Amino acid sequence: MEDNKFHTIKFENNVIKMIDQRKLPKKEEYFICKNYEHVIFAIKEMVIRGAPAIGVAAGFGIALFCIQSKSKDVIINNFEKICKEFAKSRPTAVNLFWAIKRMKKKFEATKAQSLAEIQDTLLSEATNIYNEDILTNRLIGEHGNKIISKKSKRCNILTHCNAGALATAGYGTALGVIRTAHDSGKNIHVFVDETRPFLQGARLTAWELMKEKIPCTLICDNMAGFLMNKNIIDVIVVGADRIAANGDTANKIGTYSLSVLAKENNVPFYVAAPISTFDMTIKNGKEIPIEERSGKEITHIFSEQISPDNIQTFNPAFDVTPNRNITGIITEKGIITEPFQENIRSVINVD
Repeated sequence: MEDNKFHTIKFENNVIKMIDQRKLPKKEEYFICKNYEHVIFAIKEMVIRGAPAIGVAAGFGIALFCIQSKSKDVIINNFEKICKEFAKSRPTAVNLFWAIKRMKKKFEATKAQSLAEIQDTLLSEATNIYNEDILTNRLIGEHGNKIISKKSKRCNILTHCNAGALATAGYGTALGVIRTAHDSGKNIHVFVDETRPFLQGARLTAWELMKEKIPCTLICDNMAGFLMNKNIIDVIVVGADRIAANGDTANKIGTYSLSVLAKENNVPFYVAAPISTFDMTIKNGKEIPIEERSGKEITHIFSEQISPDNIQTFNPAFDVTPNRNITGIITEKGIITEPFQENIRSVINVD
């Protein structure tokens, strides 16, 4: 089902291969996970990132633990502990917890069976999560294509961070919308925020778009408002790591600032995310846990120090965009608009 020119993640011959996103765009290398500990390291250290991709990685990592276990007792005695270890790897991306929950449910339904049946069932479920993600992203792309102008004048799209094939099992959410628009023949141009401090836009989104030959321009994060004020940006599409029940959305740090600028300049602001990114247990964005990462990501660019020694740092990885700043949320089931709380419950079928 995957049709990128690379594999974000792949389970093959009882190992998990991930493109090492720390080394892009200079090197296209794969990180080999030979056990579940390697997968947890990969999630923590940003070898793989993006909420849907993290969920897929966790599913395969749990399956790999089961496959490498020599007895049912080893699985039964350690399964909950392994799931908790994965849950601690990154706190904000809800797809991680969604995938763990699916794997736990499948294990509970299967644990009375033989070792081989448990192993086959858990790998099958992880593979289902992988395949479903790619299909979901394609549907998000189809629904999102409706917001991209059909006029002959080019449509300038701004995106932040990376919500492409690298952040998912394949195709992408925000970049899935962009890919679909490009493939349908629309005249688009993408402005790519560099996305400090980890530079996912400059390193990853730009790399994906160049690989697909989609016209794009890289800008510094603090240039976005200038472009909006000059009426250069027609629409903004970003991804999400967790969406509260009222539509408040956590995404890469800097997204909230974009949404404020978009509102000031009357630029439509869309979030593209699968239903699995909604956390209906959280009422609003104030309840979303925000991961804080090492200050070295700010004081250094790669191995090069750019700040004074011993400077105090603060490095939240995400911020929360309130629903009032969001034009619509593009999902595999369609585009959700105001009133968000009511319409989200309707789409997700919550009583």
